[in-house]
Amino acid sequence: MMNYDFDELIPRRGTHSVKWDEQPAPDILPMWVADMDFRTAPAVIEALRRRVEHGIFGYAKVPESYYAAITRWFSRRHGWAPEREGIHPVTGVIPALAAILRALTRPGDKVLVQTPVYNHFFISVANNGCEAAECELICRDNTYTIDFEALEHTAADPDVKLMLLCNPHNPAGRVWTPEELRRIGEICLRNDVFIVADEIHCELIMPGFRYTPFASLSEEFARHSVTCTSPSKAFNLAGLQVANIFAADGSIRARIEEALGRNETGEISPFAIDALTAAYNEGAEWLDALNAYLHENYLFLRDYLTRELPRYPVLPLEGTYLAWIDCRAAGMTSEALADRLLTEGRLFINPGAIYGPAGEGFIRLNIACPRTLLIDGLERLKKALTL
Repeated sequence: MMNYDFDELIPRRGTHSVKWDEQPAPDILPMWVADMDFRTAPAVIEALRRRVEHGIFGYAKVPESYYAAITRWFSRRHGWAPEREGIHPVTGVIPALAAILRALTRPGDKVLVQTPVYNHFFISVANNGCEAAECELICRDNTYTIDFEALEHTAADPDVKLMLLCNPHNPAGRVWTPEELRRIGEICLRNDVFIVADEIHCELIMPGFRYTPFASLSEEFARHSVTCTSPSKAFNLAGLQVANIFAADGSIRARIEEALGRNETGEISPFAIDALTAAYNEGAEWLDALNAYLHENYLFLRDYLTRELPRYPVLPLEGTYLAWIDCRAAGMTSEALADRLLTEGRLFINPGAIYGPAGEGFIRLNIACPRTLLIDGLERLKKALTL
């Protein structure tokens, strides 16, 4: 295996990163938004370099090689071979979710979500005139499990038409097991609730765990669901705007494609095409090295908190690079805590309450950065929490 330098410090100042809404104070450390402080895989950089040298950046037709890269990747890495005709490229998972909701729900419908959960789920649901039907995960013994009794009860509401499934789960850090996914699928089938699986973090899995595509579990589950994926999280490509919708059922696919057309979301760019193809064809070794580094970062974070801040445990991280830290011992709201961290520690994090009321008292911390930045962030966290 090649050696990849994940310890390299890459200045963000002047890069117009979405990590900043405006020009920040130079002493603030951002550890909130879900992208990484690592260069992407060398194969992706080389593919983009070739595209730049070509010099023509006009419209691009998605070639068959793009779809072949996707099907080979998921077949080799995850034991799932989605059919070519079921794949629809889009500019991002968020636009995909918006189009899917528009296609498959009507204003006033309810959409089931397992909270705490990715905050944009609530935004997309509200933007489509629907209501979030929240089903809280159980947090016990410093980990999350699914409350299947509550899930069955919520799904039985005839106004619940669709479930947004986060797999792996952001921010709880769970990688749902095949058994858990089957029970979710069976409950939704019994209650005629369609599943939309956001699996954008599927490549970011810690040792000892395995991601299972929901649609891979059965043909019935595949027909009764759509899946959204992207290489953006794993290969740090969010700015290139590339994702894919997988829809096995032709009628469902047609409705989603119609909604995408009405929304005029546009086509993916030649840079997006080349980056995804290179990532999936040549990026596996780099991704394995990245996951190993992220795991070491998680272990460092866990040990630091156990030693220096034992009142604030981090929950086990099975997938993603987003640490979920229990700060309820601070005795303040997560928003107030985030303000203190920013004011006193010059540390920018996400307060847990944005992921629903079930996230109150927690914070989310991005650990996809060189170890030196992680240490800096933890020292800032300690300073603010021990005032």
